[in-house]
Formats: sequence, structure tokens, C-alpha cells
Amino acid sequence: MNKPLPLRIRPYARLITMLGEQLITNETVALIELIKNSYDADASWVKVSFIDFNEDYSLKETSKIIIEDDGFGMARRTIKKSWLNPATPVKLKGKSLKPRTPKGRFIQGEKGIGRFAIFKLGKDVTVTTRKKTSDLKGGKFEYSIEYNFGKYDDDFLSEDNIKKELFIDDLEVNFSHDTPKVFVDRKVSFGGTSKKGLQYGTRIEITNLKSNWSKKKIENVQREISKMQPIFRHNKQSDFDVSIFFNGNSRPCVNDSAERLHNLLDNSPVLKIKDGIYKEQEQKFVFNLNGKERTVELSSSEIKGMTYYKEAFPNQDITNFGDFNFEFYIFDLNTKRGKCVLDKSDIDLVKPHRVYLYRDDVRVMPYGDANDDWLKIDMIRGTKKADEFLSNDQVVGCIYITQEKNHKLKDKTNREGLIDEDGTFGRFIAIIQILLRYIRMKDYAQYLINEKKKEEFDKVGKPKGLISNMKQYVEKTYPNDKILLDNVSKLENIYEKEVKIYDDRIKKTEDLAAVGLSIETASHDINILLDGTIKRAQDVIKSLSQSGEINKSYYNDEILSILGTLGIIKAQFKDIQKLFPSSKQRTKNINVKDIIDKVYSFYKNPLKDNKITCNIDSTKQSLIVKTTDAVLLQLFINLFDNAYYWLKTIDMENKQILITLDGEHNRLIFSDNGPGIQPEDKDYIFEAFYSGKGESGRGLGLYIARQLLDRYDYTIELAEFSKDKLLDGANFVMEFVKEDGE
Repeated sequence: MNKPLPLRIRPYARLITMLGEQLITNETVALIELIKNSYDADASWVKVSFIDFNEDYSLKETSKIIIEDDGFGMARRTIKKSWLNPATPVKLKGKSLKPRTPKGRFIQGEKGIGRFAIFKLGKDVTVTTRKKTSDLKGGKFEYSIEYNFGKYDDDFLSEDNIKKELFIDDLEVNFSHDTPKVFVDRKVSFGGTSKKGLQYGTRIEITNLKSNWSKKKIENVQREISKMQPIFRHNKQSDFDVSIFFNGNSRPCVNDSAERLHNLLDNSPVLKIKDGIYKEQEQKFVFNLNGKERTVELSSSEIKGMTYYKEAFPNQDITNFGDFNFEFYIFDLNTKRGKCVLDKSDIDLVKPHRVYLYRDDVRVMPYGDANDDWLKIDMIRGTKKADEFLSNDQVVGCIYITQEKNHKLKDKTNREGLIDEDGTFGRFIAIIQILLRYIRMKDYAQYLINEKKKEEFDKVGKPKGLISNMKQYVEKTYPNDKILLDNVSKLENIYEKEVKIYDDRIKKTEDLAAVGLSIETASHDINILLDGTIKRAQDVIKSLSQSGEINKSYYNDEILSILGTLGIIKAQFKDIQKLFPSSKQRTKNINVKDIIDKVYSFYKNPLKDNKITCNIDSTKQSLIVKTTDAVLLQLFINLFDNAYYWLKTIDMENKQILITLDGEHNRLIFSDNGPGIQPEDKDYIFEAFYSGKGESGRGLGLYIARQLLDRYDYTIELAEFSKDKLLDGANFVMEFVKEDGE
């Protein structure tokens, strides 16, 4: 075997094109990348000058872009050992030893290729720099680096039309030093103001520009610069100012609506989430919502019960991305009442903003752009129920990470977005989605319920009061006008008849909804029984097809078992038929325990599989209620279903359901030792479409239960007094006594 020949990797010169031309998305990103380099150099200001362009922003042969700053500049050694070497590890090593600049800024760059953004803008570049010294003056020399890449074709495959293989080390850069001529005691004009004594910093002059510019492109640069540091922080003096000049004239700031945006964020959101922090070790969110402190733990039943949580964290592996801070402002773009109403100009101001991501107070692009769905909210709303998720354009916010606490959230090579290393970034996104989903499911749902009540009062309460007031006014003002009095009475009668029609329609709708929910629950158990019956019948047929002596006793037992199962199924279908409005059931006296036993038979196997015990405690006197089988079946199916769902979400021994029947006082308490009802939910659990089950719930069960009982003047409420709180979880009290004592 021959001795291995060592070979060296020698990149072609076209790598420059890939690093600058192809890796950087567009000219806007390229310019911002260079501005970020000035930020890392501790500059207090950056001036970007577009010089000698046509008035329509198109290029002339003499057009140039100059970027200059008052950063700490570069010394000879830095230029030779770092600036000219792609992927230099200098910043990466420096960050590990000293992550902050002298001004306290966290260094952003670390990959050593951001400087190649220059070549996205033009082919010929002159970089002039003078190092800042300890006495706040410049070094002895200023240095110049000249890139004359205009003589190469766009792909660095030929030089001045001479075809030859060009490697990256074939590219020559002119490096020189001289006594200071650029960085001397000179004034730098900023329109009406000027900076004196510029003795250090960096100046980049780019000529032989590659593409035309436009007013829109320059405005995009200004907008992105205005968002470079957190835009929602009031009264924060920026220590980093960026000015843009076009043909000698200062470009006016496009972010002149910042104060108005701050006012909207302060006064117009329906939900304002401030001072938020996710604590990874404790796996919980702590935040201030509309002035009240809140804590949401990932171990809570509400979070663990979310379908999305189960999909995102099947093994509950939520670690690795670290603590982070957040703030969200949630708007209702459709509300027509109160201080939260937004006019068209307000909406136009809010909509372009999304949820921004900042690392050490510097924005991670492009997160937060209107066309960037980095949290995958639009995707989720398109594939799941849209109304279960807040829309992108109604949520404005910031998420704050740091290099120290979130070191696994790493920038992509082009500094646009983060790498999903080992799924860490995916889990980070998922945990934010879960928080926003929780807010939609709880707090925003409560807001919508309150708004709906106000709207219903406006639509229903006012007409009824208006008709009553009209009748009183007519009777008092025109007591002798019989025609007018008759017409007003007719109007009142018509109104009352229409109300009755709508009430009847609502009742029918509620009945059908209740039937659907109840059948879904009952059918689950029936399907299990049918599957077992079919399997037994198939086994009998298979056995009979085999040769040999027939065992009559065996087949007799099998057929009897099949008939027994079919009998159970028939009995359950008979009970289900009682749920239908078409059965026209009449009210009668019903022993409540008989109904509970039937419903328990539906849930017996699932409860047993999840190690949940059910105890029924009753007084000597039976609880007899005058109603229909359907009402009680629907009531207890919903109560069993809720208890079963929530008990499944907790890890504990001795999970219980306790049903206490009191025939002497005509009341019943349905209890479980699950997670219980959260204090902020107590006023909403009987409202339609409000559910703590997330995607698994419809928010109709308890609402329908209350509506059905209300028809008979019976009630269902959460236990209020300690004597009725028989277990640690949810305790529902049903009173089967009418106001007349019946």
C-alpha cells in the first residue's frame, strides 16, 4: 500500500460570490450587516451616504456608497490576521473570553463572514480604518484595504476576459498605511448637526455598484434599522444612531409613528402581557396580564391536556433552550366598542408588526417581519381550527433571548434566523406557541364572552325596553286614541311571539348539540363491544370450518356470550334513543341513581383502564326527580366525561369520582379529585364554547347541562361552601327543588 499523499483544501475564488452574493439575501440585508459590524465595534453613530445617484435612485458610473462610523477601528494585526481571513474565529474566541464590548454591548458576529456583505453591494471597495487608543485618540497610522474586484467576472472565473482558474488565494488585496488623512480632527456633517474630532473608526467606500437602488429599498433599510433595537421600550436613549443621506441630503426618518405605536400598545390592546419570563428549570411562565400577576406551569392539566403540547413534547423533553423574557400586546381588530376600538389608520400601524426576536437587545432578522411566519401561526391556523389560535396580525410582541442563557439558539451563517440544532429551536417555537394558545383558550376567550354579553344586551335588552317604554308613553300621551293603542299592543304581541319562536329554535339547537355530544361518548363503548362480538363470531366460524368432533357445550357458551353482549348493546341504544327530541318524552318521576348507573356503564371500562374509582353515596331516601331520561342522561354523560378527561391529565394514586345523592333535600354533588377549576375560570365554565380542554373540548357540555336543567327550574353550580366540597378537585352541586318547593 502506498503512503497516503496529504492534500490541501484550496477554495476557488468564486467562494467570495457564495459568501457575499448568494448567502446574503438582498442589498438591504447586506447594508444592515455592515451596520451591525459598526455596532460590534462600539460605534455611537454610523453615517450611510448614497452619493452621485440619479434622482430616481438609479446608478451612474460614478455612484458610490460610503459607510463610516466612530467605532474602535482596526489595528494592523487585526487586518492581516482577521479581516482578510474568511471564517476567522477571532470574534468567536473573543466572545467566550469577553462577550461584552467596553460599552457593555454583547458582540453579535462570530462567524467571520459578515464582511463579505460588501460584495453584495459592489465590486470595488476601499476600507479605511484607524484604531482607537487608550487616550481616546487614534493610532499612529490609518490603514487602507483596497479590493479591486471589478476586473473579475461575476463568478470570479476570469480576469479581464482572460480565462483561468482563480483560487481564493489568487485574489490580491492592496494593503497600505499612511499618516492619518481621513481620521483627523475633522467635522462629519449630519445635516443640521456635525460630529467633531473624528480621529478613529472605519470608513467603507463601495464603487462599481451592482444594482440600482430605490426609495422603497432605502426606506426598508431605515425601517429595519429602527427595529434593530427593541422598538417597544419607552424613553430609552439609544447609544447607537444611524443616519442615511442621499446625494448630500438627509433622509427623513420613516419611523416617525413610533410614539403613536407606543400609545396604541399602552392603551388599545384587549390583553397586555408585560414582564414575562419563562423559567426553564421550573418549567413555568410568569407574567403580568392587564396588571395582574399570572403563573402558568407546563405541568398543569390545562397545558398537558393540549393536543398541540402532546404532539410537540411526546416525551416531555422541553429543556435545552434556556430562560427567556417576553411581552405581548393582543388586539381585537373587529371590536366596535370601548377604548380598544382601532380605526383604519391604527390597524394599518399595528398590522405590519409581528412577534420580534431580540438577542441581547439586537434583533434577529427576519423574525417580526409581516411576511415571516417564524412562529408558524398562519400554518397552524390553516391546518387546525383557526378560531383556536390568535392570528399573526393581532399579536404584536417581543421575545428576548441572550447569548449567555440561550447559547443553543445559534444564528444561521447569513445571520438571518436561527439554526434548529438538535430540535432546540423547534422546541423553543413550540413553547411560545403553547403560551399563545393558552392565552387564546383562556383569557381571550373570556374577553370574547364578556363582549358577546354586552352585544346581546344591546341587541335584545334595548328593543324590549324600547317597546315597553313606547307603550307606556302612548298610553299616557294618547289615552283616547284606540287605533294607536291597538297597534302598539299588536306590535308588543308580535315581538313576544318572535321571541318565543327564537327561544324554541335555540332549545332545539341545544337539544341536538347535546345529543351529538352524548352519542359520541356512548358510541365509543358500543364500538368496543361490537369489535369484541365480531371477533368472537369470527372465531366460532373459523372453529366450525375445521374438521373434528364438535364440542356443543363450547359453542353454546360462545353463542350465549355473543347474545349477552348484543343485549347490552341493544340496551345502550335504547337509552341513546331517549336522547332524541323526536322521542317526545314526557316528564316523569325518575330515580336519579338508575340514570347514573346507566351512564357509569358507558364509562366503566375507560375508568378502570385509567385506575379511576367511582363511588356512589346515597341517603336512605332515594333522589327522585321529575324530568325526562334524556335530560339526566345528557347531564351525567357530560359530568362523567369532564371528570374522566381531567383525571387522566394528572399523575397520582387513588383517582376518584364521588357522586353523593341526597334524597331528603333533593340535591346531588358530583365530585372528583382532579386538578379542579381555576379561579379565573369560575365565571366562564357554564358559557357556550368556553373550554379548558384546549383542542379536545367544544365548550358546550356544562353550558347545555345548565340550559337543560334550567327548563325545569333546576340548577347546577360550582360548590361554594366547604361542606359541599367533598373532594379536592371539581365539585358540582345540583339542586332539584323548584322555587315553589316542588
